[in-house]
Amino acid sequence: MTNRLPNRRAFLHDSSLGFGAVALSCLIESDVARGAPHADTQLDMSPRRGHFPAQAKSVIMLFQNGGASQMDLFDPKPELQKRHGQKAPEIRGGNANSLQSEPLMGSKFRFQPRGQSGIEFSELVPHLGALADDLCVVRSMYSNDPNHPGATYMMCTCNNRPGRPTVGAWVTYALGSENQNLPGYVLLRDPGVFHTGGGMQITNGWLPAMFRGTELRAEGDPVLNLQRADAQPPGAQRNSLRLLARLNRLQRRRFPDESVLEARIKNYELAARMQLTAAAELDLSNETAETERLYGLDNPETAAYGRQLMLARRLVERGVRFVQVLSPPPHNVWDHHSSLNSSLPAICRKTDRPAAALITDLKQRGLLDETVVIWTGEFGRLPTSEGGTGRGHNPHGFTLLLAGGGLRGGYVHGATDSFAYAATENRVGVPDLMATVLHQTGLDHNRLKYNVHGIDETLTDARVTQANVVRDLIDRG
Repeated sequence: MTNRLPNRRAFLHDSSLGFGAVALSCLIESDVARGAPHADTQLDMSPRRGHFPAQAKSVIMLFQNGGASQMDLFDPKPELQKRHGQKAPEIRGGNANSLQSEPLMGSKFRFQPRGQSGIEFSELVPHLGALADDLCVVRSMYSNDPNHPGATYMMCTCNNRPGRPTVGAWVTYALGSENQNLPGYVLLRDPGVFHTGGGMQITNGWLPAMFRGTELRAEGDPVLNLQRADAQPPGAQRNSLRLLARLNRLQRRRFPDESVLEARIKNYELAARMQLTAAAELDLSNETAETERLYGLDNPETAAYGRQLMLARRLVERGVRFVQVLSPPPHNVWDHHSSLNSSLPAICRKTDRPAAALITDLKQRGLLDETVVIWTGEFGRLPTSEGGTGRGHNPHGFTLLLAGGGLRGGYVHGATDSFAYAATENRVGVPDLMATVLHQTGLDHNRLKYNVHGIDETLTDARVTQANVVRDLIDRG
């Protein structure tokens, strides 16, 4: 007998002839990957192949937090213009009651055909419009939640409930990273604001903890808290790391199935490598003046976002698997419940040129074919006014842009009704979109699974949702 209280594992092992420990080991054994391309390397960030040959190696998601207005940017509606100020008719699809309280509001902004494809773009996005022949314009997106948090979770995880792994976590879990000196999954944002959804936008959920997104900065030290604030005598850090490694080995032997502990060890090892290499790999000072002008670093309005997108290009150029970039501040900057005619042009001036520059730069460097670029918000806006100057939330129909990664350029997919309210032709749900993105990275969304307490979970929530790869979005040439 001892005075030391047993821990939970010892209690399960010693009581009831050890049956508790047997049950625990079965539960732990069940919480493993099934259907991952290399399930035995689930805690390894080394690069690995998918289920089939991939077109794309990396993904960059430009998340436009707040919900951009599709009828003012990408989805022109002559009938809406004609009926401006009138009461909305009864429209089938979505929740038609949301259209009856305010009059229809046409767009103030002009559209014109762009490129050889003749796709119409608003005057607010002239730089993206100039790339019409490189863009896949999906006008028939729809989601299932009219509120920012749920819709953000939906776009990031294919489910409007918080806590599930994001698409970036799934991609890095399945494919690892081609650069062992940088995180495989990165978030870039303005340090002054975290948009709706917060850290849930980069969560690993119940995937192993090392697949959570890592925040980097485009200005100053790229990695927070990487360098010590105080100087140490020679050899002190090396000795500390040696001691830490011994302690980690002891803990790993005691708790071999603890993924959070394993992830922390891997992160310490990654941080040590990043101290030696990250500053040089992420240093933007050696970019050419021509490249800086392309991203708008010569303009105070575009400089901050341009620097983030330049860093996004540099990250995928160096083998990072998934990069998510949030919009410039303020909070939910595309959420125009009022003053749309002044606020929407303002955010477009900040983001249009850098977003187009990213696609142009990737193409010039031969990287666009192997990088999927997604330009999207969590939902769109209503065709009616809100208070006379804004638009309300609309998940029933909105537009997003895709480029690169083997996707079709100069192509418009689907359509909304005459008022841009609900997707009506070739509708694309968020799980369909993400099934397509996974497909382009060589992953079958139905085969990529993680077993959680006996349930095979997938990104597209296959037990609940019948998601499909949208073949029409893929370049067949």
